[in-house]
This record gives sequence, C-alpha cells and structure tokens, in this order.
Amino acid sequence: MNKNNFKTVTLDKGEMHVYDFGGVKLHAYRTDDFINDEVFIVEKNGRSVIIESPCFFDNNSALEKYAEKLNVEGILIAYHDAGGSFMPNVRKYATQNAKEYGEQGGGKALIDNFTNVFGSVFDKSLHNITDIISDRKINIGGIDFVITPTHDAYNIEIPEINAVYTHMLGHDCHSIVAGAGHADAIIAELSGYVQKGYALILTSHYTPEDLKDAQTKIDYITELKNVAKNCKTADEFKAEIKRCFPEYGGENYLDMTAGMFFA
Repeated sequence: MNKNNFKTVTLDKGEMHVYDFGGVKLHAYRTDDFINDEVFIVEKNGRSVIIESPCFFDNNSALEKYAEKLNVEGILIAYHDAGGSFMPNVRKYATQNAKEYGEQGGGKALIDNFTNVFGSVFDKSLHNITDIISDRKINIGGIDFVITPTHDAYNIEIPEINAVYTHMLGHDCHSIVAGAGHADAIIAELSGYVQKGYALILTSHYTPEDLKDAQTKIDYITELKNVAKNCKTADEFKAEIKRCFPEYGGENYLDMTAGMFFA
C-alpha cells in the first residue's frame, strides 16, 4: 500500500484520508489540532474500531459526525487518554499500564500541561476504560488486533492490512528520546518493523508512514545518540542536532530530549 494512495474527505475540522485495502478500509483522521493528533478508524463489513481519540472538543464533534454511519463498536485507548467526552457510550479498551499512564503517570502530566496551555478548548476529561486487555490477539467488531504492551501503553498490529500503530515516528521531525537506553529501544522497535515489512506505520502525531520512513528515523536516532556522546551540555547538543537536521520540525520535542540526555 502506497502511503499517498488515499481519498481525501474534508470534515468540519481537519480531514480524513481513506485507504482502501479491499475488504478493509483505514480512515486516517488528520485533526489539524494544536498538537497534530492523528486518529484512525479500521472498517470491515460495516463494523468499525477506532484507534485513539481526539482531545479537542471541535475535533470530537467533527469525528463523531463522520463516524455516525460506520457502526463503531470499540475504541482502543493507548497513549491519549484525554478526550473522554468523545463517544462516551462506546466500549473503551486499554491495557492496565496504559490506563495507569493516562490516569496517574506521564500521560496524566501531559494532560495537565495541555489543560494549562490550551484551556477550555481542550477536553481534559479521561476516557472511562470499560475493558482491560493484555498482550494477545483480540477481536473487536470482527477485526483482529495484536496488542503489544510498551513501557507507557501499548502498540497495535492490524494483520489484515499489514499495518502497525505506535505512538510516534515522524521521519522529518524530532522525537522525545529519554536517554541512550530509550534510543536503543526505539531503534530495536523500528528495526523490527522493517524486518516484518509492514505496509503502513500509523502514529498519533503524523500521517501514515512506510518502511523507508522507519529507516530514516533509525538513522536519525543513531546519529542523535552519537551526538549526545560528544556533547557536554544540552545547548551544545541541541545546536549540533539542528545543524545535522536543519529541516526537522518539532523543536519542543528536541528540547525535551536534551533535558533527558543532560538532566
């Protein structure tokens, strides 16, 4: 599947990119919100499952309107637990660690920060998790998903369309890397995706990407580690990374990475 082979549907806020795999469709919602969220809907035989949810009220209403005819039977909540008013009557699925991440861990800290920054337009309410899932294959709405827990939450493989969902990739933007150990873990995860040959890699903050993008990110993380070894301060590190990757976006993520490497 070519990552650029989709049909575009304009919503009241943002736009939907629809990928047709034959028996299954993937609806990738580009929210155009303040933090560039992406939300995904997997549709098969008139039944649908949503992966993550929006977290701004205008996106909530836009996506609910779009999904009215898609017969949504469940929402997989992984890294984004805010937006609890979105489809409150649909079953919400999460691993125990993802639930804890959103309710009292690092996810909760981000929600508190976003609430302070964005105010009343941000839906700070948490999803009511109705179903705790574990590291296994599950079937929701007639669609198989493979759940793989991570340190913070969980990743999702969608075998029928040869795709995987994880929190972040972004082949031309900086990422949050919490030190050398975390960098190695990211490289190992992305290398696994390359080995498995996924058609699409879905993430919370970028349009669908492919294996070429995964390799680009591996190269970036590898260089980031090397630069960190040879720098003495966060400012020196940031300056060198910007010199190496002058066109990259997400400078706020680079600031966070520098703070973690040079705490």
